[in-house]
Amino acid sequence: MPITADTHVRLARPSRDLVMLGLPGAGWHLELVGGSTLAVEPRPAGEDPFVLYLDGPPDDELVPRIERAGGTRVSAGPYWDRWSVAFADPDGYRLVLCTRAWSND
Repeated sequence: MPITADTHVRLARPSRDLVMLGLPGAGWHLELVGGSTLAVEPRPAGEDPFVLYLDGPPDDELVPRIERAGGTRVSAGPYWDRWSVAFADPDGYRLVLCTRAWSND
């Protein structure tokens, strides 16, 4: 079966908490696996952010909601700081909400 633009993508990372994130109809989901029986410790690095290209600013309530859930605003470097807002989750992984659009064209 060929890989197409509609191929679903799963990205999994070890986490001390357990959650699955996706959007209805999206071709991706992010799964944070492990919880209290985690076999591998999370090992975040500065070059492994999870970037969402929003094609505009995030909804007004999204940033405070991420902060209430334990996200801490951080600098992600000059490019990302200009075009996005970045957070570190309690395990240290980075989430970047980019105001730009993405295109493979």
